[in-house]
Amino acid sequence: MKTILQVQLKCSPEQTANLLETMERFNEACDYISKIAFESSCYSKFKLQQQVYFDVKERFGLTAQIVILAVRKVVDSYKLDKKVQRAFKKHGAIIYDSRVMSFKKTNFVSIWTLTGREIIPIVFGEYQEAQWHQRKGQADLVYRKGKFYLLISVETDEMPPVTPEGYIGVDLGIKELAADSTGESFTGDGVTKYSEKMISLRKALQKCGSKSAKRHLKKLARKEANYRKDVNHCISKKLVEKAKRTHCGIALENLTHIRKRIRARKSNRAKMHGWAFYQLRSFIEYKAKLAGVAVEIIDPAYTSQRCSECGHTEKKNRKNQSDFCCKSCGFTANADHNASLNISFIANVIRRIVGVRQQRPEWVDALLLEPLTSP
Repeated sequence: MKTILQVQLKCSPEQTANLLETMERFNEACDYISKIAFESSCYSKFKLQQQVYFDVKERFGLTAQIVILAVRKVVDSYKLDKKVQRAFKKHGAIIYDSRVMSFKKTNFVSIWTLTGREIIPIVFGEYQEAQWHQRKGQADLVYRKGKFYLLISVETDEMPPVTPEGYIGVDLGIKELAADSTGESFTGDGVTKYSEKMISLRKALQKCGSKSAKRHLKKLARKEANYRKDVNHCISKKLVEKAKRTHCGIALENLTHIRKRIRARKSNRAKMHGWAFYQLRSFIEYKAKLAGVAVEIIDPAYTSQRCSECGHTEKKNRKNQSDFCCKSCGFTANADHNASLNISFIANVIRRIVGVRQQRPEWVDALLLEPLTSP
């Protein structure tokens, strides 16, 4: 499985200026190539390269391989949308491969610039050091907050999949970011308070409109996203470790297009639509692959309305966001924990009978009316 390692370059002031100039020239070339590609409707890498190669090489003073990499970047950008001409940021990433970049020992990189090769020290942690021997030849040079980083592609070994003894159901939400069927939950109170603080701060800065306020807004641009990413990494790591320790798989809800389905007041939309459910799911899936833990994606329909004790399904069972009380047997529980038990139950039934993935068969709806039993 391919993963990305991020390492920092410890550049001198002269090297920083040189890399910035190189990055700006590279993206100017990408803009020029993009204009030609859009006007001629040519999005084939080989045809576009034949059309612009000599012109770009002479006009921008780039080497042969850098021109080829610039064409590749432009062609890849048009895979998303061919209706609009693609533009590239002044300090957008540069693609490097083994012909224009090489590593010296373990802590230096030789990288191409407009003035020739630069030998630059690199810094990385224990995790990057453990994965260093599996790196591939390609990397992206990115510029963030005055620092340069290399995003290096590595081929990470996956653990052989283990047949699970059962499934830990995980219910995703806003109040509780994740609640599993073992009773553990990851509260979202801290995230909610942080998001409300950031929303209020952005509103105040946007209303002010001064140059200082705009600079402050730029600093905040990635701060909240990085915070959410860190929280999702922590949650996914704990869930996968628990599943591996208990020889279980992980059952997750299929929340695709959830933002189109839910309705919320204007004052609550930022809270409801702000959390990255797919990011958390993707983190769980890739960590599970590395650990050899099975992941089952199921249909979440009625999991919040079904009683995990007797199987009675009714909308009124869920009294409010956090409380569940069965109208048939009187069973009470935290609503998210009850939903996670139902998710676990469905995954175990599917595994035990047919091993179907991705969607719930019609016969499972009938089983949801039965009491919850151990697999």
